[in-house]
Amino acid sequence: MAEKEVLIEVKDLKKYFKVGKNAVLKAVDGVNFKIYKGETLGLVGESGCGKTTCGKTVMGLYDATDGQVIFDGTDIHSLNKQEKKEFTKRAQIIFQDPYSSLDPRMTVADIIGEGIDIHGLYKGEERMAKIHELLELVGLNKEHALRFPHEFSGGQRQRIGIARALAIEPEFIVCDEPISALDVSIQAQVVNLLIELQQKKNLTYLFIAHDLSMVKHISDRVGVMYLGNMVEFADSDELYSNPLHPYTKALMSAIPIPDPDEEKLKRRIPIEGEIPSPINPKPGCRFAGRCKFATEQCFASTPALTEVKAEHFVACHRVHELENC
Repeated sequence: MAEKEVLIEVKDLKKYFKVGKNAVLKAVDGVNFKIYKGETLGLVGESGCGKTTCGKTVMGLYDATDGQVIFDGTDIHSLNKQEKKEFTKRAQIIFQDPYSSLDPRMTVADIIGEGIDIHGLYKGEERMAKIHELLELVGLNKEHALRFPHEFSGGQRQRIGIARALAIEPEFIVCDEPISALDVSIQAQVVNLLIELQQKKNLTYLFIAHDLSMVKHISDRVGVMYLGNMVEFADSDELYSNPLHPYTKALMSAIPIPDPDEEKLKRRIPIEGEIPSPINPKPGCRFAGRCKFATEQCFASTPALTEVKAEHFVACHRVHELENC
């Protein structure tokens, strides 16, 4: 079996924000993972866990406080201005909100064509032909090119955002909660479109979401974040069938089951207590204050993300002890 080729390697990535004279918000605090070419890596966690900040730092939209993002052998946070421009030809982002991410004063043609113009890829009739091709690729019509964003539904706007991301033919796309602002009836259509485009163009995705059932549908591997830390990381099927971290188990127990009889019998695992502040966090496991298994060790030292089974990584003192028994 051929070894998978790593496209992106994130090494001890940190992104901090100063929020006061002596206060630091640790949005991403020492995250590590790899993304292989052609795969979809899902990143999940409750709101405020740092997954979007992580994605934007991987894209270079935020400067890293510390750590590295190695894209095809080069640290993107060490690039000069021209090199960053070249990097954006290979990496793009689909934003969460299809309403605010499209300029209301620009036509669809200008929105999709902006990247084409910046990189000088096509001009004149060839440029418009490319825009029409992209519109049809994402399920819209070429007649839509001269309309404005307010004339479209939420799902259609997100398709325009996808077409914009594809315009300069990138290899890697960060999908930053691309379905969370859409109606449930439209979400599956957009996810299926992303899967179809990935197969056609051999794209690599970092798919950020809090809808765990949708993440399972699209992702090859999944990372679970909690308050700036990666707490579990595994193959998608393995993670969903055998979650090990207490936080992951609680998240999985909240996934609704379509069968109402099975849903009634399912045991929910509630998470009690308040989410601790990411500003000047205390030592130890970030989840310790809400975990019923927490011990003194959990409050004293931060558990490392450790491989406890083949390609299954967990950051939990209790799991480490159980697996080593």
